[in-house]
Amino acid sequence: MPFSQTHSAVQVIVGEPEVVEDGRARGVENTAAWAGLKAAVIALQSLQAKDGSVPDASDSGQARAGVEAIIESVRALAPWFPHDAEYLTALVADFEKWMSDGFGVPDFLDSLVAFQPQQHRVDGIRHLVVFPMYTQNGSANRFVEALIVEVIWPEFIAELETQYTNRLFVSLRLVDFTPGYDTNSAVLFPETVAMREIPSFTWGAIFQDREAARYRRVVRAASEITKLDLPDEAVRMLDDQVLTEQTFVMWDIIHDRTHMRGDLPFDPFMIKQRMPYFLYSLEELRCDLTAFRECVAITARLRARVEAGEALEPVEAEMLEHAVLVQYAVIFDRIFRFAITGTRVRNYDGLGGQLLFAWLHQRGVLHWTDTSLAFDWDGVPAVVVALGDAIDELYWRSIDRPKSAHWLAAYELVRGTLTPNPASVWARGLPDEVLAGIPKGYTDAVMDDEFPLSMFYEALEKKMRPVIESTAGIRAED
Repeated sequence: MPFSQTHSAVQVIVGEPEVVEDGRARGVENTAAWAGLKAAVIALQSLQAKDGSVPDASDSGQARAGVEAIIESVRALAPWFPHDAEYLTALVADFEKWMSDGFGVPDFLDSLVAFQPQQHRVDGIRHLVVFPMYTQNGSANRFVEALIVEVIWPEFIAELETQYTNRLFVSLRLVDFTPGYDTNSAVLFPETVAMREIPSFTWGAIFQDREAARYRRVVRAASEITKLDLPDEAVRMLDDQVLTEQTFVMWDIIHDRTHMRGDLPFDPFMIKQRMPYFLYSLEELRCDLTAFRECVAITARLRARVEAGEALEPVEAEMLEHAVLVQYAVIFDRIFRFAITGTRVRNYDGLGGQLLFAWLHQRGVLHWTDTSLAFDWDGVPAVVVALGDAIDELYWRSIDRPKSAHWLAAYELVRGTLTPNPASVWARGLPDEVLAGIPKGYTDAVMDDEFPLSMFYEALEKKMRPVIESTAGIRAED
């Protein structure tokens, strides 16, 4: 749509005051104002360079028309989002400043600081989100993107958060979005926004609808291919998107807080550092297994009360139901999706999935026999918790170790279960010049595919590849 058409399209009154005052903004995605905003953003993206600027002076007139259309659309949509009034005002100011400065590298720090979704964790409340940003697991371009998102915050999660406090965590559902999110990206992180300086980040958001939808599609296909007889509770997740979304919220709220808790020998946000990728694998797996362990404990505690004849409150019954489901979700998402998603280039999530599968198999609670997959479910929780304990022990011991010794110990933990690449320098033993050298030498010696897929996973990946690829851009209704 040309900018001239976009500009005229937003000349409409959207919504009645009584419809939009609670912030739930039902139907806003069907308005002409939103359609005009999307069209203007998409057209502007065609003019932007990777850093978000519009470098070609001959495009400045078209860029100005596009930004003016975006501003008009944001103003038209603002009444639907009264809780975001400060942010949307700052957003307009940032767009105006970017335009007046000649469309250089954008700086949206002021509007980013004003956007505080963690202060509105109310089930069903919506936000209009517009920033120049890249999308993790999606596009590396810092293009302007626009989204309408909806908060997922059921009552039992609000209660759970009093036990597992995580003030930064925001759980969202995608309502509509521009092309940067027509990808595998399932997060909205403030650090992806173009800005002049890095503030203290106060929130991080995950799109549980996308995680749940791709989980349901992948696990359904993988269980059919492997002839896995799923437990009844796990089958319910495959048939119920909302149930699965809420399960992922419970998993992620505990996972996310774990990055900052425990006996940590280093900055838990390791992604900011340069380390061998198997260190990232262990950190992400540690957080998932902590969520698993805590859900095992919640299940045992609440079931004991039921067995003692005590009636649970409705919110407690929901928590028990989802605590059981989190355990299935961690296992199946890790072994069926994580292990075979993405490239074989230092794929740390993939490695974590491989490690969990092999750990379960080698301890006799997962079986691949007669081309069928089966679990001894009574024994699974203790075995999964044992892997989490092994990683925790590694971390605790490494508080007293030099960095290089910690890296070597972490490698030994992984290779104790997974077979390294036969050509691995790490597996044969790093030479003295690397051992005595700087950390970069250790990292450079790690192969892109240090722990290749097993024969089981090679066969599964070939059959699952079309299913995995089909989940790009997926959301609840797909």
